[in-house]
Amino acid sequence: MVATLDEGQQAEVGIVGREGVAGMSLVFGVETAIVEALVQGTGTALRMDAAAFRRALDEVPALKASLLRYGQAFQAQITQTAACNGSHGLEQRLARWLLTARDRADGDEMQLTQEFLAMMLCVHRPTVTVAARVLQSAGLIRYGNGAIAILDRPGLEAASCECYRTVRRHYQRLLG
Repeated sequence: MVATLDEGQQAEVGIVGREGVAGMSLVFGVETAIVEALVQGTGTALRMDAAAFRRALDEVPALKASLLRYGQAFQAQITQTAACNGSHGLEQRLARWLLTARDRADGDEMQLTQEFLAMMLCVHRPTVTVAARVLQSAGLIRYGNGAIAILDRPGLEAASCECYRTVRRHYQRLLG
């Protein structure tokens, strides 16, 4: 999920995967969202008409309850991302972002360009290269040709800041 500033700059505010929903504003009774959903990975997604979705929320209380729990977990991710972006170094933030993306993907290899990662981390492209090379030199990832593969997940978790673990625990507690 990406927020766009008036000047056109975009920044990642959260990552949605197979556990989640784009369009959470409808769950909260709001017709429009202030974020844009960008699809980066491959996989399958289901799409539902907004009116049918609202009806389902009214007709299936368990669906609404589940989505409200997800909304709380996603809000924790957004909050922690803001704190992380203001408090931690780029290598830690890149490790956190890769782990979070991996948790929502179907494999250890992801197609990610430098430009996309720069947008996600709110930095310039050359700094992504520097941070990725640090993680690659440590044997944690393989980086090149628009792809990143996680080679050592425990090592990448150790290189990440506390924010990854905080959000992961919150997701597990709320969503199982």
